[in-house]
Amino acid sequence: MITVPAGVRIHLALGATDMRKGFDVQLSRLPGRSRLAEAIRYALGRWSALTRFLDDGRIDLDTNPVERAIRPIALGRKNSLFAGSEGGAKRWAIVASLIETAKLNGVEPYVWLRDALTCMVDGHPNHRLDALLPWQ
Repeated sequence: MITVPAGVRIHLALGATDMRKGFDVQLSRLPGRSRLAEAIRYALGRWSALTRFLDDGRIDLDTNPVERAIRPIALGRKNSLFAGSEGGAKRWAIVASLIETAKLNGVEPYVWLRDALTCMVDGHPNHRLDALLPWQ
C-alpha cells in the first residue's frame, strides 16, 4: 500500500477547503431544487467521508485497485439473485462483501469470520459491531 506523504495531503487539504467554499457559494446562488444543488448537497452531506484521505495517508485516492478486487464479488452478487429469495441474495451479498473486504485488508477471511461470529455469540455488544470489522 502506498502512503500519501504529509506534504501532499496538506496541498490536497487546501484544495478541498477551496472546493468546500466554492460549493457553499454556488449552493447559495442556485435554486434549491436544481439538480446541481442536489448534487452539491449530496457531496456536502458526505464531506467527512469524501475528505477522509486527508487525515489518513493509508487511504488511496485511486479506487481502481478496489474496483478490480471487487469485480468478482460484484458478479457473484449479481449471480446471488438466484439464491432462492431476495432476502437470501441480500444476505449473501453482505457476507461476500465482508469476505472481500477482509482479503483487501490482508486478513484471512475464514479466521476473521470465525472470530467475529464467536465474539457475537459470546455477547459482543450490538452497538460495537464496527469493532469486529476486518480493518480493525
